[in-house]
Amino acid sequence: MAVSVGLGCLRWLPGVAWRSRRPHCEDVALSHFLQSLRKPPLRTFSTNARKVHTAPARTLSLLRPLPILVATGGGYAGYRQYEKYRQRELEKLGLDVPPKLAGHWEVALYKSVPTRLLSRAWGRLNQVELPQWLRRPVYSLYIWTFGVNMKEAAVEDLHHYRNLSEFFRRKLKPQARPVCGLHSVISPSDGKILNFGQVKNCEVEQVKGVTYSLESFLGPRTPAEDLPFPPATPHSSFRSQLVTREGNELYHCVIYLAPGDYHCFHSPTDWTVSHRRHFPGSLMSVNPGMARWIKELFCHNERVVLTGDWKHGFFSLTAVGATNVGSIRIYFDRDLHTNSPRYSKGSYNDFSFVTHANKEGIPMRKGEHLGEFNLGSTIVLIFEAPKDFNFKLQAGQKIRFGEALGSL
Repeated sequence: MAVSVGLGCLRWLPGVAWRSRRPHCEDVALSHFLQSLRKPPLRTFSTNARKVHTAPARTLSLLRPLPILVATGGGYAGYRQYEKYRQRELEKLGLDVPPKLAGHWEVALYKSVPTRLLSRAWGRLNQVELPQWLRRPVYSLYIWTFGVNMKEAAVEDLHHYRNLSEFFRRKLKPQARPVCGLHSVISPSDGKILNFGQVKNCEVEQVKGVTYSLESFLGPRTPAEDLPFPPATPHSSFRSQLVTREGNELYHCVIYLAPGDYHCFHSPTDWTVSHRRHFPGSLMSVNPGMARWIKELFCHNERVVLTGDWKHGFFSLTAVGATNVGSIRIYFDRDLHTNSPRYSKGSYNDFSFVTHANKEGIPMRKGEHLGEFNLGSTIVLIFEAPKDFNFKLQAGQKIRFGEALGSL
């Protein structure tokens, strides 16, 4: 191209020596060529009304936000993984690392994700019946991914489960989970112990160093509720409303259910359920990593609080929902509908099991079936007991339904 332009220049400039004009013509040609690359011509097409000019496809592709979002999200996820890795390494060295909590904007951004809608879609997908030939490959992949022990299942044949929902809610063989009769409180489910101990200053630890408000979690106490403890007074603390007997303390225990765990939960002791409070809310992940990152995570999420009393006073069990776990079922409560679009976030609805015909509520025996999740989530126990109550646990340990949590 440079040569052809150079020859053209020589034709229009007769008498000029070849050697003196060749470099100049090459520079002109090169500049024109580079300008053509920098400014690709606009595409023009005609309509009956007017001519329309369009930008080249290369220019439009530079304006697409998807690569920017992917790069930004990937960079942020990589940074979070690096922070977790550094924290684990410091913990291995025996150093006490303070938790780095999420900022308000990070929590707000996470809550803006339509996790409730996605969880409802996931629930519908789980109920789609799988063909016979597809059941074994799908369930085998899930078993391999999450380490499910199918030898404990009441039905080991994978072809028996018509859909993922039935597989998640599979029952166990009666002898697979013997209930400990020597201790007063047992684990209501399989899972991992995140935290346990006494409740102090109306704050409960969801994991070490990260707390949430007891009142925000259980909700306020009103005189209209048929509960086994007195209503709030202007000068009483929330903790004093729950502790009904002098000399008793308030205790808590948090159990995280992983996707591969047994998804049903049972009664942790002999007690009577008198009230149910349902909190529609977000469905953020409740895995231990998120529990260390988001303060009051359990207060943000959808949950069902069952309250009543046992032989030592107040007792409560709360089933906390999570991403893809919008479905929380309580077997004796047919009016409960979780992750429903008719309920808005930030509210709660109450239901009393104490009626004129039944003045005590719903009696539950230790180990009796109580409810189920549709994947896995978290159970929080908050109860009153004498000061000599002792937990038989270690933070982070795996536990199975029926094993001892603690006793007097």
